[in-house]
Amino acid sequence: MGYYNNVFDECNDQTDIGRVVRDGREVILQAYNWESHKHDWWRNLDGKVPDIAKSGFTSAWLPPPSQSLAPEGYLPQDLYSLNSAYGSEHLLKSLLRKMKQYKVRAMADIVINHRVGTTRGHGGMYNRYDGISLPWDEHAVTSCTGGLGNRSTGDNFNGVPNVDHTQHFVRKDIIGWLRWLRNTVGFQDFRFDFARGYSANYVKEYIGAAKPLFSVGECWDSCNYNGHGLDYNQDSHRQRIISWIDATGQISAAFDFTTKGILQEAVKGQYWRLCDAQGKPPGVMGWWPSRAVTFLDNHDTGSTQAHWPFPSHHIMEGYAYILTHPGIPCVFYDHFYDWGSSIHDQIVKLIDIRRRQDIHIRSTIRVLKAESNLYAAIVGEKLCMKLGDGSWCPSGGDWTLATSGHRYAVWHK
Repeated sequence: MGYYNNVFDECNDQTDIGRVVRDGREVILQAYNWESHKHDWWRNLDGKVPDIAKSGFTSAWLPPPSQSLAPEGYLPQDLYSLNSAYGSEHLLKSLLRKMKQYKVRAMADIVINHRVGTTRGHGGMYNRYDGISLPWDEHAVTSCTGGLGNRSTGDNFNGVPNVDHTQHFVRKDIIGWLRWLRNTVGFQDFRFDFARGYSANYVKEYIGAAKPLFSVGECWDSCNYNGHGLDYNQDSHRQRIISWIDATGQISAAFDFTTKGILQEAVKGQYWRLCDAQGKPPGVMGWWPSRAVTFLDNHDTGSTQAHWPFPSHHIMEGYAYILTHPGIPCVFYDHFYDWGSSIHDQIVKLIDIRRRQDIHIRSTIRVLKAESNLYAAIVGEKLCMKLGDGSWCPSGGDWTLATSGHRYAVWHK
């Protein structure tokens, strides 16, 4: 499903918002966790850029860059202030220059669903922004969260003023800020936080105006569970994510929460889950791989928050799946840098095999086995893989073992 608009072809590489998805050979690193703000983060990452580049990552997702009431960055206040708990503006810009030099794109975490006020306004709420850049009044805040704006166009993020994206002055200011991040600060990609909080039409408008090279949205809601655990069929869950992508004008990707939810149950001896009723992968990746960012954990699901963690002793089976399959895989910082050199090196090996065998977002996939203790598939024409402790190896052809580890193996031609 290679949906893109031909007008993108006329743009040059630096502003071509369709090129990354057309090329389809992305591997993302989420380059922080929930505790990173305690560890002089911009300076820490600066030292890791050569390894990030050498490992084959094309983009590194960084934490929110703006000043925030909470040190993790997700309660932004003064959007134009880049002095945060992660480090100074100077250190951030130095990091972004180094990433550019090593050809790793920097992804900004865009938190525009809500914004913490500076002064009390209507109703005695902190819903005004006096004294800082973008000094909005109560009309910038949705009526459902204590402002004088319109009702929200999405779900509420409780406890803080939610931004009213229906206001023209708000959108104009957000676009100005996004263009500044893109063209002056040096970010090239965007990740939209809490994308359920406002209409995807606005995401479409913001991407069209600021022209990031790649965008991904966080559309996270619960998978379908029954009294016995996770439902086999998650079509309605993935359809909600697909509908959001569609509503962005098909120009943003989305995190594949469906695949995460299914994969973390499958690795516990339920590999039959990895094949839907049509014989395809059961997540967003099975329906629209060119817009599916696959992942095992992030700063919310894993790290010290651990809201919905991937089973820790099955991490490598998880990476063997997402790094050999279509879609856009995203590796979590903790797994890559904090869980020991063996896991780091196994992930690098899988990324290298992905590149050598030219697996990309539109690679074909044939699921050969999906049983309780065995999953096997051929991806593209030149890669074959298996998960689980069931014994299996590919028949016919000149398959050679490329790598193997705990409960996974990959062959290539």
